[in-house]
Order: sequence, then structure tokens, then C-alpha cells
Amino acid sequence: MRTVSLGPESVEPEPIAQFRRWYDEAIAAGVAQPDAMTLATATPDGSVSARTVLLRGLDERGFVFFTNLESAKGSQLTANPRAALVFHWREQERQVRVVGAIARVADVDAARYWDSRPRGHRVSAWASPQSDVVGRDELERRVAEVEARFAGRDLPLPPFWGGFVVGVHELECWQGRADRLHDRVRYRPDGRGGWRRERLAP
Repeated sequence: MRTVSLGPESVEPEPIAQFRRWYDEAIAAGVAQPDAMTLATATPDGSVSARTVLLRGLDERGFVFFTNLESAKGSQLTANPRAALVFHWREQERQVRVVGAIARVADVDAARYWDSRPRGHRVSAWASPQSDVVGRDELERRVAEVEARFAGRDLPLPPFWGGFVVGVHELECWQGRADRLHDRVRYRPDGRGGWRRERLAP
């Protein structure tokens, strides 16, 4: 068990800065896929679902990821623009939890990221009616159709594909400690444009 301690006085004044610090430390420590995050969404009537997505951007707005906008998560985020994220870095006995409102990423930013993806990923995105029921044969047929349609040229950004950013209404850092007396520090807005840092009971 790690003996690293965490408290309101030892974290950065702002949550994004603290996340960047821990994220960089996770990369330096060789954490497996530190950009993997659990994304929880809900329908307007409160039916909740969760899945793992990849962090693809981080700035003052919050945490950015990309997806099929017509998928289950895309539809839920459009209808109920709130979400929660969890990063779990087991090797460091750390977690980060984020709760916030959702906003769409600008199409120009989505296109920039889209153009950086491997061609095979872009083919799959065009071919897959994400979250719909589909047979494997049909899926492979759709892939072949997309490859034929865009043979010899770039695949443009699909009209049904884009990004979301999860803003930070609340962010919690969790550090494992012995005997389950873990350290937890939560950030919440202080109402004056800054952030309140509070220790939570484990």
C-alpha cells in the first residue's frame, strides 16, 4: 500500500491543473492506458448506463472525447447533457471522479481530431451504426461498402460523428492508503470564481 498522502493543502488550487499533474505522473509511472475513463450517462427519466471511452483532449473547458452522436451515449448526452467520469489508475492506487455538464465540441475541432485517426478507425466509424443491433456479416458488408465508396481518397467527417466536453462542476481525487483510510479531496466552486478544496471521509 502506498504511503503517499493527499490533502487540501497539497493539491493544486484548480482541479484541471491537479488532474494534469496526476495524469503526467500516471504516464511517467507506466500506468496502462491512463486515458481510459468510465463515462456515465442517463436518459431524461433517470435510466443510467456506463462504458469506457478515451480522453482525447483537456483544456479549461474540461474533458474531451469523441463518439458516434447517434449512439446510445450520444443520444443520452443530447437529451440529458450531464455526465460523470471516473479514471482508475490501479498501479498508483489513484482515482479521479468528475461530474459536470456536457457541451458539444465544435465541428472544426472534431474534424481536426478525425483527420488524425488511422484510416481503419475512420472506415469503422462510417460503417458502424453504433449501439444498433447488427449481425457480423452485415457489419463486414458495410465496411466493404465504405471502403469501396472512399477508395483512393480520404474519408470526411461523418455528419453523425463528433465530440463532447465534460465540464467540471465537481472533481474528486482519491489516493489509496493503508487500512482503507484513503485520502479524498473534492473540488467544488466557491461561488467567487475559485474552488473550494475539502477532505472527504474515506
